[in-house]
Amino acid sequence: MKAKIYQPSKSVTQSGSAKSSIWILEFARSSKTSIDPVMNWTSSGDTQHQVKIKFASKKLAVAFAEKNSIDYTIRETKKIKIKPKSYSDNFSYDKKTPWTH
Repeated sequence: MKAKIYQPSKSVTQSGSAKSSIWILEFARSSKTSIDPVMNWTSSGDTQHQVKIKFASKKLAVAFAEKNSIDYTIRETKKIKIKPKSYSDNFSYDKKTPWTH
């Protein structure tokens, strides 16, 4: 079994950093998918691909994978720098771009 350990990205509607500290262990797909000719559903005999296990830290996820002899890869997340802005900067005389309506 092969798995990946990662931090999920926040949704586009989320502006805060809540729920961004969890780590997920997700199993990789081990068999191909097939399309059912009658219903047009995608199916597979692989049930491990549906399993996602949540952990509070990367260390706990790695310990779980090593304890259960699961081959894993870790996908690190990029840290985003947030540049603080002020509302009053929109009306500043020193603006680099001209004010347009």
